[in-house]
Amino acid sequence: MVDITAPAANRADVAGLAAALLAGDRAALARAITLAESRRADHREQARALIQQLLPKTGGAIRVGITGVPGVGKSTTIDALGSFLTAKGHKVAVLAVDPSSTRSGGSILGDKTRMARLAIDPLAYIRPSPSSGTLGGVAARTRETMLLCEAAGFDVILVETVGVGQSETAVADLTDFFLVLMLPNAGDELQGIKKGIIELADMIAVNKADGTGATAARAAAAQYQAALHILAPTSALWSTPAVTISGLNGEGLEALWAKVEEHRARHEAKGLIVEKRRRQDVKWMWAMVEDRLQARLRHDPALKARTPALEAAVAAGTLAPTLAAEEIAQALGL
Repeated sequence: MVDITAPAANRADVAGLAAALLAGDRAALARAITLAESRRADHREQARALIQQLLPKTGGAIRVGITGVPGVGKSTTIDALGSFLTAKGHKVAVLAVDPSSTRSGGSILGDKTRMARLAIDPLAYIRPSPSSGTLGGVAARTRETMLLCEAAGFDVILVETVGVGQSETAVADLTDFFLVLMLPNAGDELQGIKKGIIELADMIAVNKADGTGATAARAAAAQYQAALHILAPTSALWSTPAVTISGLNGEGLEALWAKVEEHRARHEAKGLIVEKRRRQDVKWMWAMVEDRLQARLRHDPALKARTPALEAAVAAGTLAPTLAAEEIAQALGL
C-alpha cells in the first residue's frame, strides 16, 4: 500500500521501482537500498512506502548473522560460504557493515575487494553499509535492506558485523541464526570473550582450522563446547555446537550449513521462526521511534540552541543532570 498523501509522481516512482526490484533488476535494488539509507525526509517517505508495498514478498530468506573479532577471517569465511551456497543454487545477499569513517561517515573497508569470488558471482549481491556509530556495528537501515533483498529474490541473507567489541545483540535481533567465529588460541579467547555473545550464539565456529592450526582449532572447539554446557541454550530445541572450519580452503562449511538448515527446520516446524521475527519486528518499531526522537534532538532549532548551555551547566556542577534532562524532555513534549 503506497501512501496516498504522497505526490503522484512519487507514488508512480515507488510503484515502478517496486516492479523493477521484484523482476530482479539489481540497479533497482541498489537504488531502493540507497533510498532506505538516506536521511532525506522525501527519500525516507519513499522508502517507507516502497517497503510497505513489498512486505508481502519478504520473509522467505534464511537470515544469518556472523560476527567475530577483527582478524578472525569473517570476510574470507563469508566469501567461501557464499560461494558454496551459490554453487548449490541459492541467491545470496551479503550485508557487510563497515566501520564508518569519522570524517566522512562513509564505509572504509571496501567489502567487495575482501570477497573476490562473491563480487563477480551473478547469484550474489554484496552491499557495504557504514555503521554510522550504531551500537553493535549494525547499520541503522540494515533491517530495511534485508527486506528489500528478500523481495528481490535472495533466499539467504548473511549479515556481517564489525565485531569490534560493542554489544552484538543488535545482529541477533535481526537474524534467525547467530554465528560467532573464533580464533584457534582457545585459552586466550575463553578469557577475553564476552559471555553475553556466547549466550547469543547458535553456533561457534573456530576458523583457520588448516595446516598447523588444525590441532589448535580442534582443541579450542572442544573447550568452547565444554564451556557451552554451563550456559543456557538459545532455545529448548537447540544445543549450541562448536565446530571447526577453514574459510581459506572451505573445509567444514558444508557441515556448518547443514547445522544452519537443521536449526531452521526444527524451529520452523514449531512456528518459532515466525514468532521470533514478530518479536524482532516489535523491537524494530521501537528502535525507529527512538531514531525519530534522536533526530529531533539533533535537528530541532530550539533544542540545538539550548542544549550547549545545559551541557555546560551540568559539566560545571551548577545544574543537576536530572533537571537538565527534564527540561529537554519537556521541550520534546514528553
